[in-house]
Amino acid sequence: MSEINLSASPVGRIEANGRHYALPTKPTVVICLDGFDPEYLERGIADGILPTMAAFRENGYMGLADAGLPTTTNTNNSSIITGVPPVVHGINGNYYLDADTGEEIMVTDAARLRCGTILSAMSKAGVTTAVVTAKDKLLKVLAHDMHGIGFSSEQADAADLSAIGIGTGEDLVGRARPSRYSADLSLFTLDAGIGLLTTLRPDLMYLSTSDYVQHKFAPGTPASDAFLIAVDQRIARMLELGTTVALTADHGMADKADAQGLPNVVYLEDALNNRFGAQATRVICPIADPFVKHHGALGSFVRVHLLAAGDVDAMMTFAQSLAGVELVLDRAAVCQRFDLPLDREGDFAVFGDRRTVIGARRQDHDLSQLGEHRLRSHGGLGERRVPFLLSRPLNPSYRSRAQQETWCNHDIFDAVLNGVD
Repeated sequence: MSEINLSASPVGRIEANGRHYALPTKPTVVICLDGFDPEYLERGIADGILPTMAAFRENGYMGLADAGLPTTTNTNNSSIITGVPPVVHGINGNYYLDADTGEEIMVTDAARLRCGTILSAMSKAGVTTAVVTAKDKLLKVLAHDMHGIGFSSEQADAADLSAIGIGTGEDLVGRARPSRYSADLSLFTLDAGIGLLTTLRPDLMYLSTSDYVQHKFAPGTPASDAFLIAVDQRIARMLELGTTVALTADHGMADKADAQGLPNVVYLEDALNNRFGAQATRVICPIADPFVKHHGALGSFVRVHLLAAGDVDAMMTFAQSLAGVELVLDRAAVCQRFDLPLDREGDFAVFGDRRTVIGARRQDHDLSQLGEHRLRSHGGLGERRVPFLLSRPLNPSYRSRAQQETWCNHDIFDAVLNGVD
């Protein structure tokens, strides 16, 4: 990242993408807890393992919000950090087909980002900012054009923190960078945030974790409980350090296996091409990212691109007839309904239900790494609802808004900066 502003917190407001935000008057941390389905929160509170989060219900605010579609990591982290939906910021998945070149591309930088971020605007207004993300693929988007500290847990050993008198991210946290396939990748991110609060003490910080645990372990299982206990304890520590904490998620998570434990998969490209001709279509799975080991690049939303002239209506009708398919929308309809950029959609989109994932060709998806674990994934409408938590209570205006409107997860910066007492 570029130079860090270490001056005292300024007073005033900034504008980002048509929305105005008050500058923080005390250290504020916004956490995106990847894959934090409401079932984890509800079960954790009922079982008494999330006392810090549970206290938000009485001492702050606890509600639900809608994530953007598709319910994938890149889409929703981009929405949260910009405060606007994909139709504005442009990032509508982790993976896409370039319609001009026919090339399939993984989103690992800010090349598709069409607007600035809240953190960038804050940093330029003199607010000391920081971002730590578990997944390095997100860093170039989340810290885009930001003057502040930014690094990933995945590459913590390469993070240069000399500007604040520390060597690397590993030195800040006090342990080696964790495996990308571990619960500690997320805990390391939160610990890095705590480390920054005790050293740099940024005015505004964004922490984005990994959903490795949620992909593998259902709510109430020992591994899930152990992880959430550790998360809750770290949030408690942030509060002890005098911060305001806001927490939401990029998407939920659901079991996608049948009674025998086998994945419920519709291989849509195989089905369409068997019906309408070889190489009639290409199905793109926007959930695909560098972390596919735990979900095999299978989620509950796909885009269908016609490779030659064809009967789109007939294809859509056929797709809708397949067991496990919840919704099929053409390009215009999916963009209008879910605020997606028209020039970056396929010819039509297909949604699986909460128990079903949609794939491309069977050969494209390696599920061997699941082992004995049931497939758990996201991407569709069934994983849209996410927690929306604030450590401080809403002011009267925002309490009224919460009662009358449905939050979006990209409202979290608005709520914590403009809406708390």
